[in-house]
Amino acid sequence: MKYKIQSNPFVVPTTDGKTITEHWGKATDGNSEISIAHMIAPPGWSEPYQTPEFNEYTYIISGKKQFIIDGETIILEAGQSIKIEKNTRVQYSNPFDKECVYMAICTPSFSMDLVHREAE
Repeated sequence: MKYKIQSNPFVVPTTDGKTITEHWGKATDGNSEISIAHMIAPPGWSEPYQTPEFNEYTYIISGKKQFIIDGETIILEAGQSIKIEKNTRVQYSNPFDKECVYMAICTPSFSMDLVHREAE
């Protein structure tokens, strides 16, 4: 078959209120080259700093998302996107009062073995 429609994405269990729905990647089709996920970060959400072994592309659909990249604070809004090179120390958060809806694409695929999150 020359195409595949994803109608059963994997909902990643989380404990921080964030919704992660992986459409393509290790959890859905075993793909280790790329992962594509739809994310919803609630107001006040944040993750620890991390230095992943993958490139991460983020496209903001609605709301705003804050990135701290090597000490520089960047805020993206709906319609903006960013590529963060692998092996870059970054912290993601939504310190704003509205949820942030975005797409995250990782190459190679996201995995807990490659993300290297720091202890909080």
